[in-house]
Amino acid sequence: MIEDANTLESGTRLETDLCIVGAGAAGITLALQFEHRRERVLLLESGGLRPERATQALYEGAIAAGSPHPPLARYRRRVFGGSTQIWGGRCVPFDPIDFETRPWAPGSAWPFSYADILPFYENAAELCETGEFAFSAPAAFPAGMQNPLFPSGLDHFSETSIERFSCPTNFAARYGRRLKAARNITVLLHANATEICTTADGSAVAALSVKTLAHRHLVVHAKNTVLAAGGLEVPRLLLVSRDRHPHGIGNANDQVGRNYMTHIAGTIGEITLPAGAPRPIFYQRAADGAYCRRRFALTETAQRELQVGNFIARLHHPRLHDPAHRTGALSAVFLAKPFIGFEYASRLHGQTRLSIAARVAHARNILGDLPGVAAFAAHWLRHRTLAARKFPSLAVHPRHGRYSLDFHAEQAPNPESRITLTDAYDALGLPKIHLDWRPSEADFRTVGISLAALASDFAKSRCASLHYDPADVAISVVRDGAYGGHHIGTARISLSPRDGVVDANCRVHGMKNLFIAGSAVFPSSSQANPTLTIVAMTLRLAERLMQKEKEEVLF
Repeated sequence: MIEDANTLESGTRLETDLCIVGAGAAGITLALQFEHRRERVLLLESGGLRPERATQALYEGAIAAGSPHPPLARYRRRVFGGSTQIWGGRCVPFDPIDFETRPWAPGSAWPFSYADILPFYENAAELCETGEFAFSAPAAFPAGMQNPLFPSGLDHFSETSIERFSCPTNFAARYGRRLKAARNITVLLHANATEICTTADGSAVAALSVKTLAHRHLVVHAKNTVLAAGGLEVPRLLLVSRDRHPHGIGNANDQVGRNYMTHIAGTIGEITLPAGAPRPIFYQRAADGAYCRRRFALTETAQRELQVGNFIARLHHPRLHDPAHRTGALSAVFLAKPFIGFEYASRLHGQTRLSIAARVAHARNILGDLPGVAAFAAHWLRHRTLAARKFPSLAVHPRHGRYSLDFHAEQAPNPESRITLTDAYDALGLPKIHLDWRPSEADFRTVGISLAALASDFAKSRCASLHYDPADVAISVVRDGAYGGHHIGTARISLSPRDGVVDANCRVHGMKNLFIAGSAVFPSSSQANPTLTIVAMTLRLAERLMQKEKEEVLF
């Protein structure tokens, strides 16, 4: 069932077996695993069924001076379904090397291997509606995946790696009816967890304090509590919960909020294809209907040889602000940038203040390419706006035949990149977040060395040429800043409480019944967007919670 906390009397006491804080991808996935079971599940969601300005404002906080990080309320939605209401749908699993101990990447190892998470990826792909779990061109396209830009036999890069795209699936819209119909699951809207209260010895959750913006105060008592509120809100809740933990729950070793990672992403350089080469293909649809995109993935062998983090690159349209691309559709999109939502406009790189001459040149592009503009508009309407499975992104071939390179790289964990609390308070009385996101020399090194290796591979294979200024690497990373809503590593998984916040089963160190779901627990960021692995890790957590429940019944 779905209820609203504002309809309950202040002081109401709620009893449940499992309380989940946050109804985004992780929280909804976890609740669904208990559908039709005997355990009672309470799923708390801060927002309502639709976005609300006052609720969204609870995300606001401070960013360290000079940090190239977007505002904290951007890329996130405090609403039923969470940020799945706005995500782009890109799904990629982590790679086996991401879980290993890598001497050149200290602090990034997981306490289990890729083999441990692999069994959960197939179900995760199903929940994310990204098609089958097949992330190589031969597996997804047995008859062959056409694209002349991807020759075989590159020295440093795999040309068979693909990414798949969800619809993208809004988890609230897709699974809300199931949650509403489940007799053992209650979704409670407008319910904000504001403090975790512990037992006298501080070793377990005794109660959860919950407030609404309408001044209702509720208390939840649960056998097990799971925090699934995202990589920024989870550390905030741990840090404010100080009844018997003076520095916050799980923070005896000052680990909560540290090692904050996103991804190092940007667009750089110019790719030129050989004369007479056919146009490359941006997206192809698999037999199951999912859009797939090939990319260049730095091999595990190359990562070890070059001593760098994980890295992938994709063909990208040229920078839109320069009318030299001579393409009407690209000029039209660029001029419309002020009317496009931030989440997408931020990736349409380039200045918005143009000279009169540049505006005239863009207008000339549009007028000189009206059939191309019309074809793009028709394609976007049919395959993006109206389609149930949407075309993933802007994919337009420039008339001058030159592209740019879009890269997406692992960010190394850095203890000084962190989340703390400010002296300012939100409408619920909680301290706001202070975020200090810091890319490191290791991050710049990963991007710089990987780009040089890709340019070398291109030149050797003669499939294309990549030209870029190495000085632009740092500029690109800082210009584009922390990528999207990838909030990773602030409650990292570790074998020892000295090194992290949760154990291998995502249970907070030293706590008997408090768990964390989501990318906050990831000790490394890989090259991959986090959602698919968030869902897979949540399925793994569900299995362990069920086993815990079984053991408690038996003993």
